[in-house]
Amino acid sequence: MNDASVFLVNTLFDLYLMVVILRLWLQLVKADFYNPASQFIVKATHPIVGPLRRVIPSIGNFDTATLVLAIAVAALKFVALTLLFGSGMINPVAIIILALITVLKQALSLMFWMLIIRAILSWVSQGQNPIEYVLYQLTEPFLAPIRKVIPPIGGLDLSVLIAIIALQFIQILLQNTFGIY
Repeated sequence: MNDASVFLVNTLFDLYLMVVILRLWLQLVKADFYNPASQFIVKATHPIVGPLRRVIPSIGNFDTATLVLAIAVAALKFVALTLLFGSGMINPVAIIILALITVLKQALSLMFWMLIIRAILSWVSQGQNPIEYVLYQLTEPFLAPIRKVIPPIGGLDLSVLIAIIALQFIQILLQNTFGIY
């Protein structure tokens, strides 16, 4: 029963955390918020982000309320797991540090999978899918600088491969530094 409960708590919190990170990311890259995929993300997060924005102001164009929500979701995940295991004391400083690392890890993982999906879609898609357009908007700010350094060679764009290698390097570096994966 414990493994099933841990799986369920991890999955539910991680899925919602991904949606919150996507909202923050959509805002950072100024993606099309009228896209159906974007609308789902906005509707799934607005009941919490809306009231938070009244209390936590944005810093320029950066939506701090959404970042705070992402950290809170990650922190609540660790609180729920701690309570589930009944391991007694909850260390708030450790939970905040773990939450920050988790948000960063999830953002990197999300970027990795978006790049993989974008690469696969580039082989099979005709480019008219609204989800593919959002993937393009989310990943292009990372791929364009790579293309400036290493342009497509013989029609083959290596920017996605280089970005994936860089993401994996960063994830391994974080794992070795913090011992968390």
